Amino acid sequence: MKRSDRKIFFFDLDGTLLTTKKDISPRTMDALKKFTDAGNYFCINTGRAIDSAKAVYRGLGLDFKGSFLCGCNGTEIYSVDEDKYVYKTGVPLELVPVIMDMAKKYDIHCHTYNDTHIVTSMNDECMDYYRRVIKTPLLVTDDVVKELTSPPPKMIAIELHDKVKQENFRKALDEVVGDRLTLLYSSPYYLEIFPKEAGKGSAVKRLADILGVPIENTYAAGDEENDISMLEAAGVGVAMLNGKDAVKKVSDVVTTYDNDHDGLADIILGAI
Repeated sequence: MKRSDRKIFFFDLDGTLLTTKKDISPRTMDALKKFTDAGNYFCINTGRAIDSAKAVYRGLGLDFKGSFLCGCNGTEIYSVDEDKYVYKTGVPLELVPVIMDMAKKYDIHCHTYNDTHIVTSMNDECMDYYRRVIKTPLLVTDDVVKELTSPPPKMIAIELHDKVKQENFRKALDEVVGDRLTLLYSSPYYLEIFPKEAGKGSAVKRLADILGVPIENTYAAGDEENDISMLEAAGVGVAMLNGKDAVKKVSDVVTTYDNDHDGLADIILGAI
């Protein structure tokens, strides 16, 4: 099969490819195997960092030839087969203390990442909540920038109880960095902060270009607001039945079943 004949399927994880138990059902797994055995590409396109995406990939026993991981909302693209990054960008280092200081002013939890750890000055209830699923090691420090050797792939602001307070922080931060960074919600609690040139949609276009796959041969599935750019960029955008209304509005297809009932299985098989 020529590269131009191959297809790429981009998947969000939580609420999309994964069930609420954080696994992949046997029927959906079988559909993925048939899709990749046909010579097509599999890609996890997630807000999680690459190390967390790797942990999910390995933990689920995935072993598909032609697998890629797009992490931190498109700021990192990693080839599983080649064990290397094919693209990386990040939040400019000079903006990291600006964002952290504003988070403290608004009493909002905020953290970022280096190559090995979550890095923060705020080890609190929000961090405990975040690390229920994200098992990346934690580094707590008074000087976050000192622990960063390169621009971090993203930052994240978390508020579990007061949405108004979080939205006030988002609006204030947007006035300061909105010309350089994207601020959007990946869940009711998580505000993602990453470079304008990134985003899940940019990852779709970028990886398709790297692999020489026409954009019309790309598929993407998601359920949350940070998936919208991915669904809009792909040749076929798939919204989960359990997804947000805004996600369904921009999609080409809405699954008949939710993520706990093999909502994607028939879509994957139909894409072969």
